[in-house]
Amino acid sequence: MGIAYSLLPDSTGVAVDWSQASKIGMSLLVSPAFGFTLTIGLMFIIRVLTKGRPDSDDLFKEPKKNTPPPRWIRGILLLTCTGVSFFHGQNDGQKGVGLIMLVLIGIVPGFFALDARLKSSDVNPPLQKIEAVISTIQVSPLSAVDSVKLTNSKRMVGELQTKFGVVKDVTSIPRAERFEVRKDILLIDRNMRDLLKKDEVRLSGVDRSTLTGALKELRKTTDYAPFGVVAMISLSLGLGTMIGWKRIVKTIGEKIGKQHLTYAQGASAELVATITIGLSTQYALPVSTTHVLSSGIAGSMVASKGIKNLQADTVRNILLAWLLTLPVVMVLSGSLFLLFRNIF
Repeated sequence: MGIAYSLLPDSTGVAVDWSQASKIGMSLLVSPAFGFTLTIGLMFIIRVLTKGRPDSDDLFKEPKKNTPPPRWIRGILLLTCTGVSFFHGQNDGQKGVGLIMLVLIGIVPGFFALDARLKSSDVNPPLQKIEAVISTIQVSPLSAVDSVKLTNSKRMVGELQTKFGVVKDVTSIPRAERFEVRKDILLIDRNMRDLLKKDEVRLSGVDRSTLTGALKELRKTTDYAPFGVVAMISLSLGLGTMIGWKRIVKTIGEKIGKQHLTYAQGASAELVATITIGLSTQYALPVSTTHVLSSGIAGSMVASKGIKNLQADTVRNILLAWLLTLPVVMVLSGSLFLLFRNIF
């Protein structure tokens, strides 16, 4: 959608932050490879640590039908499955919340462009810190483009200080003006982060830290989600998992490898998925839970009997789905955006 907007004649500039897009792309590419490799290593560790236990063979054999696993194995499976569920909800929940907020801001910006819970006393301090730091940046060493960024940022910071100086909270700002305030805050943040990467910007470590922290505080005005949106996404994820789990479970558990999933394979893949998704969530990187878990299962199958233990048709179909999803979604979303823009 961002690319489609950039192609419009009246577009004001590039609508895609390619630095963030590259991080997302890299995360989606690296996480399955990480899950595949780490699961192979974990399977080896489990085999070494459980060697000699009288019930260790149960870990590496196909589970007996209608027979519950030993208690200690059940405990491990409960912990790993719970971890995957928790971090899956965190990671996919953020994506859903972000998409819903994007729609709401686009349709009714007067209500959702800014966090209405904030007071002027929450916004003015970071604005003052930003003004104090950027006023010390010398313009002469900067390129023409960077000089414009700095000048515009100073102007927008001053305008925001004036605006928040005469209102007591965000709700006091007229709804028609809230989207412009949001745009100014996002532009200030982007301009300053771009300038901080330039060698020509000579700031001390303390000033850089102060500016980065103040920008983060200021972004709380725009980076938020109402409780209702979070609750709706949580409910949707829960219901979707309850309804659609069976086909995915059968594919992951029975169709990736030529053997039925063993307890050791399931626990290894789940633990690796928990670690991978948890780290990605911590660093605000979106990953596909299904991609990571499928890669982990594939790694566990290879660790057991080598690459010949994989079902080639299933693996090929999964890889094709991974490769086609991104370009297909990009083309569809861009086309629908241009279609709706022309209609309305």
